[in-house]
Amino acid sequence: MSFLKAEWNNLAMINYEVNPQILEQYVPKGTEIDLYNGKCYVSFIGFLFENVRFLGMKIPFHSDFEEINLRFYVRRFENGVWKRGTVFISEIVPKYAISFVANTFYNEHYQTLPMKHTLKVNENTMEFIYQWKVNNNWNTIHVETNKNPIAIEPGSEAEFITEHYFGYNKINENETFEYQVTHPRWRQLEVINNSSLIDFESVYGKEFAFIRDLKPTSVILAIGSKITIENKRKI
Repeated sequence: MSFLKAEWNNLAMINYEVNPQILEQYVPKGTEIDLYNGKCYVSFIGFLFENVRFLGMKIPFHSDFEEINLRFYVRRFENGVWKRGTVFISEIVPKYAISFVANTFYNEHYQTLPMKHTLKVNENTMEFIYQWKVNNNWNTIHVETNKNPIAIEPGSEAEFITEHYFGYNKINENETFEYQVTHPRWRQLEVINNSSLIDFESVYGKEFAFIRDLKPTSVILAIGSKITIENKRKI
């Protein structure tokens, strides 16, 4: 039985190229930073976590919520193939119980903050808005898209960002948790405007404050799907 079954929907992904040396301290043992065309990326993502079931059970008042995370990309060579995965630097949700479960059982880095979201359906466009409160100030992811779904092209940056099917968590310098994430290949909505306002220093500290001065390499709105998170293993 899968540890968790849910849906990840309306994933707004803001992607930045960074110096890989900044991330080295976060790279789990047994993995290496995964590059796209020689470039190292971090992604700032807001999405809806919906219809959540832990070990097949739906927990009252904890089945639908927003999540914000900052992640980067790694790979692991095993049995003759490369396994491509993500490492989460930080994850934000509005539910304390979700943070407790993820931090306790998967060694994640969740924190709990006030959050809200809005979906605006206009005549020709849609707007996806995710907000979370830090130090009495609201941060906002706000992207506007066309309405018609389009494919994520093979070999594209969007494919690199969305097609990672493992998660890796650093336990300590010598041990790593690995877990598999399953979902079908996603489609996307073309992003035509990004008006996000994020105080990276207040959310992630001085180490990541520099991101505020970077221009995103891309902004993606992945439609999402049902997903599963499988039981972890130590590597």
